[in-house]
Amino acid sequence: MLGRILTVAAVAAGGVILSKAMKRSRSGELSTVTESIEVNVPVSTAYNQFTQFEEFPQFMSSVQEIRQLTDTRLHWRATVAGMEKEWDAEITEQIPDRRIAWRSISGVANEGIVTFDPVSDDRTRITLQMSYLPESMTEEVGDSFGAVKLQAKENLRKFKKLLENRGVETGAWRGTVAH
Repeated sequence: MLGRILTVAAVAAGGVILSKAMKRSRSGELSTVTESIEVNVPVSTAYNQFTQFEEFPQFMSSVQEIRQLTDTRLHWRATVAGMEKEWDAEITEQIPDRRIAWRSISGVANEGIVTFDPVSDDRTRITLQMSYLPESMTEEVGDSFGAVKLQAKENLRKFKKLLENRGVETGAWRGTVAH
């Protein structure tokens, strides 16, 4: 009897979550994820490594490729909810050692900002805030259950591990972008 009650409760909860996701999808409302991590490197090292966009597949498992087309344009190829997708993004703001902001200009609708805050001389807090619009029912369900949030958290954890294991950045782009 208890098993049936739990099953009915789980199905009802899933229905509520799915209903909310569908309402958000129809209204075109973006979902937002915010995640932070502290890395044991100076802010300039963390920032410099993050400007190496073509190396993102090393710590982002869903990203197959990023091509930097210009100083402010990127082409992404990634797996989203089991489907391969491509899109172009533009960097809308870039302030060395402080922040990088972007928005998609084709394909998958997304935008965000990554900030770099010194905690001490050799420790940095990286905060990712990203908004996106799930496109399919599978993406909506995954979003409702926090899949994107978990992926963002895991990507930051892998970035931390990669950076701390190296101890130094593999390159840097120190230009400023302001739109």
